[in-house]
Amino acid sequence: MSYELLRLVWWALLGVLLIAFAVTDGFDLGSAALLPYVARNDNERRQVINTIGPVWEGNQVWFVLGGGAIFAAWPALYAASFSGFYLAMFAVLAALIFRPLSIIYRSKLSDPRWRGWWDWTFFVTGIIPALIFGVAFGNLFLGVPFGFDADLRFHSTITLLSLLRPFPLLTGLLSLSMLTLHGATWLTLKSDGPVSARARAAIPVFAGAFIVLFVLAGIWLLALDGYVITSSLSHDSDSNPMLKTVILVPRGWLLNAGLHPALWLAPLLALSGAFAAILLRDRPLLSFLGSALACAATIATAGLALFPFLLPSSSEPDSSLTVWDASSSKLTLEIMLGAVLIFLPLILAYTAWVYRVMRGPVRARDFSGDPGAY
Repeated sequence: MSYELLRLVWWALLGVLLIAFAVTDGFDLGSAALLPYVARNDNERRQVINTIGPVWEGNQVWFVLGGGAIFAAWPALYAASFSGFYLAMFAVLAALIFRPLSIIYRSKLSDPRWRGWWDWTFFVTGIIPALIFGVAFGNLFLGVPFGFDADLRFHSTITLLSLLRPFPLLTGLLSLSMLTLHGATWLTLKSDGPVSARARAAIPVFAGAFIVLFVLAGIWLLALDGYVITSSLSHDSDSNPMLKTVILVPRGWLLNAGLHPALWLAPLLALSGAFAAILLRDRPLLSFLGSALACAATIATAGLALFPFLLPSSSEPDSSLTVWDASSSKLTLEIMLGAVLIFLPLILAYTAWVYRVMRGPVRARDFSGDPGAY
């Protein structure tokens, strides 16, 4: 397999891992964000938490795999993103740490104030990652201020406040509405009674918000200046982000979209998934699959629109990281691909088995007699 093809394969695998994380852990975050609305008493809140209780740990495996893939396959991207987005990453990790704490510790005491505090923690830790992930994707299209010196030492002027620009804030709200929609379809599928009914009623609200925000983000994106590579080495060359020329072109992302006609299919699938979630909300499984399609196609839209860029630089465009100059060596990618071909099917098989065993709705009466269980 050529070096160029290996890079493409690992770019696609990174997309698959991000999609798997959004589709699985996305409904965990969405369910948490919906907790104050769909659950009005302690028993209903426990019902919501128990819908994700058996699976949330397994769902976060995809986040770990995604981080590991970036570290091993795209070391320059890992170094730049985890250094430049340090505070944002810290906020995400803190939320992902406190979310399981809120699940586990809320039922250790029966004091309503204790449980109320952990319930609000659960709610907040569902919103924060969903917002930050969307803001991060929005900043990729605008570029972030970083670069490399002659010895490929990284430097940046990225701050947390500098990431909070209008377009990224819009994509942050888009991400939040998308994952909250996914959480609503999940709760419709996995719960019963008032919780399921309220979640079903929330589907049109968040699907409508997602559709409006998605269209607005798309129109805004096509009007933005975009990054275009004007000269570079062969796609089979060793990785060095400084050996190319990148310029900022008016409506450059529209130009990139014109070069990839298949890109237009992804947003159509995203919108179709959201409409399916609304129209099929009385058939919970199909509605859930519709919101899963919306999540997957939205990430695919962003990835295809950015290609071949992984992390554009607004201060030094020539330092932008792309699929062709930010990867590990050919041997490293080959060894890792062999590991993926062995272990990824095992992970998928185990995940499918867990969901099959845990199939069916969570009913409040199933655990209402055990006040110590979450």
